[in-house]
Amino acid sequence: MLQEFLSSTYYGNTGQEYLIAFAILAGLFIIFRLFNYSIIKKLKRIAEKTKTKWDDIIIDFLEGIHWFFYAYLALYLASLYLEVSTVIANWRNYILIIFIGYYVGKGLAKVIDGLVRRQVEKRKEEQKIGNTSMMSVLGAIGKVILWTVILLTVLSNFGVEITPLIASLGVGGIAIALALQTILGDLFNAFVIYFDKPFEEGDFVIIGQDMGVIKKIGIKSTRIQALGGQELVVSNSELTSTRINNYKQMEKRRVVFEIGVQYDTGSKKLRKAKKIIQEVINKIEGADLDRVHFKKYGDSALIFEVVYYVGTSDYNKYMDIQEEMNLKIYERFEKQGIEFAFPTRTIQFGDNLNFGGIGAKDPKKSGPGKKK
Repeated sequence: MLQEFLSSTYYGNTGQEYLIAFAILAGLFIIFRLFNYSIIKKLKRIAEKTKTKWDDIIIDFLEGIHWFFYAYLALYLASLYLEVSTVIANWRNYILIIFIGYYVGKGLAKVIDGLVRRQVEKRKEEQKIGNTSMMSVLGAIGKVILWTVILLTVLSNFGVEITPLIASLGVGGIAIALALQTILGDLFNAFVIYFDKPFEEGDFVIIGQDMGVIKKIGIKSTRIQALGGQELVVSNSELTSTRINNYKQMEKRRVVFEIGVQYDTGSKKLRKAKKIIQEVINKIEGADLDRVHFKKYGDSALIFEVVYYVGTSDYNKYMDIQEEMNLKIYERFEKQGIEFAFPTRTIQFGDNLNFGGIGAKDPKKSGPGKKK
């Protein structure tokens, strides 16, 4: 009976050929499983000892291949030994192409993720965390392009004419682009921000009446942590078309302020005031004095103009220095009896002026040259 089965023909193949094909299937499946469970684990242990990350990505990709792919690959190779119909042969090839396209895409996507992760880690190590979110955006766009190419390649292998398809997608793309021109404009400007780098994540910026720290640069908008604590969401198109003050790029801050003293301050005290201001600033760490000048006669004060530099772009550090400076100048002026000016107005009533009888004198009763 066995001999009869082996010699009989079923759907174009003898029983013996079916047994050989089954043996090939079983043998290949066992080999693939051993490769998956034994060899990959050994390779993983070796990869963990190396410094490069690429071998880890390759091992991670191999570990991500499911057992049913190995089963189908074994079935595909075993079926090559048999005579099958054209329809079955075509579907057999189609399924293999789908598997290969899926795992190639998955593997290359892991490579893209690895490149993005490596760049982000590198920037963090170098203390350059700016635009790490844009790296993720570029990675996502790269994966979209990757899967699109793989899909078109699979369709091409299925016998689908992709040239008319690409042409139709181009026409449809124009219509979509017109409908989504605002969003696409923001997307384009996101790349402008990334490559031109007018600012980066972590920079302190002033945009119009708003100011804060750049937290995230996204595809459509940029998020800014305002000084008040709220989050500002500004479109990328608006950011690339407006004037931005970026204080992160400022190596040192130039500070100009004025000090006013009273008009009845004597000339000696005026000179002493200038010397006090110079001494105070020179003793404050982080402040670099440029100049102190008795600038002008103001409406109600004698004005000194003070210019100094702070060797940091940190606003809080600048305010700490300015506060310390103000307190010490006030203390020194107080000891020397130098009075700060405040807005005042003096009204003098002349003898020949009449203000409705208030404080006025009768010129007939008194005045220059009047004899008594």
